[in-house]
Amino acid sequence: MVRVTITSSDLWHHYGRARAERDRAVPEAFRWVWSQDCGPGPEVLGELSGRIVGDLGAGAGRHAAHLVARHGPARVVAADASPAQNAMATELFGHLSPRLRIVRSDAVSHLHATTGTYDVLYSVFGAIDFTDPRQLLPAAADALKPGGRLVFSTLAHYLGGAVAQPDVVAADVPAKTPEGEATTMRRWVLQEHVWVKVLDEAGFTGIGVDLLPPRGAGPRAAGTLLVSAVRRP
Repeated sequence: MVRVTITSSDLWHHYGRARAERDRAVPEAFRWVWSQDCGPGPEVLGELSGRIVGDLGAGAGRHAAHLVARHGPARVVAADASPAQNAMATELFGHLSPRLRIVRSDAVSHLHATTGTYDVLYSVFGAIDFTDPRQLLPAAADALKPGGRLVFSTLAHYLGGAVAQPDVVAADVPAKTPEGEATTMRRWVLQEHVWVKVLDEAGFTGIGVDLLPPRGAGPRAAGTLLVSAVRRP
């Protein structure tokens, strides 16, 4: 079968469907690591009570639902460009409205439309992995209030162990169309110093990066970079 890159189709159509059929509960835990079974949780985001929070590339909205149910934010906006993921999030967690707002939009467009809105933005292997950071990070800085916090987790290296990129370069990674055809999508897997550089250029300060090692081994095991930064006043 020939693999082609498709950008207009919903390449997240199949993601999370099996879990949604058996697990409809608001998650008890919020994890940043690739394996989703250990490591730090939402405390990395700081105090959320009464805050406006945005989830960039929210998928089925599980992390956003956890925050709404258990951490007292004024509102969490779960933004995702995928029609399938948006529909899944609405079906699973629409009952948490209006404190959970589920938005179908790509991250950059949403951020441009919400200048100065957010106290906290985050992404758990979400839009920051799949959007050119030279476009997304300046938009995130603009959407945050002065002193607002951005936190995201991203792959420390490629699945399979290949090293991350030493520059702002995307790689094509496997994906499937809604019809099940093999294709690819772009993913940014960058080294720590590259993330620091692009965050600084985008208007962030107080940049910190923690390496969270994988649990176990195997072709799907991966280390996680947990990155935090503050919008410059």
